[in-house]
Amino acid sequence: MSDKTYIPEGEQAPASQIGATLEALAGTIHARREAGEGSYTFRLLTGNADSPLKKVVEESNEVALAAKDVEAAKIMLAGLAGHEGSYAGMADAFAAKADAACDHLRYEAADVVYHLLVVLERYGIGIDEFAAELNNRMTDEERPQGAIRLHEEHVKRGK
Repeated sequence: MSDKTYIPEGEQAPASQIGATLEALAGTIHARREAGEGSYTFRLLTGNADSPLKKVVEESNEVALAAKDVEAAKIMLAGLAGHEGSYAGMADAFAAKADAACDHLRYEAADVVYHLLVVLERYGIGIDEFAAELNNRMTDEERPQGAIRLHEEHVKRGK
């Protein structure tokens, strides 16, 4: 667990943080099919098909730009390494900029995942089926014990 994360006092951590989070998010997205026009997710699920697809592309671009910001801050920070004295304040500023850029990257990555899950839900691909696709891409040694898999007739590589 990173120093930026925590588990609320009195709560027990699930066996898998990402698994529990993605399952809960997928369930929330599925439930929003009944939420009505006031729900952003409902509109993405039921409206023009281009809307959620464009959001995946837009958010993916924002991830790329945020990652470039992280790289730029790290390069500036590395350029100041070994310089003492008057550069100390600049190093602190670039360290703070790199940290903020990482926070922004995390935010944008979450947007991509959310919108991707909306697209999958829109087309009837559940979280277990998506997990099975990811698990099928790993070797037997890499894949978690007991991980869900796709039946061979549903494995379509680039088709």
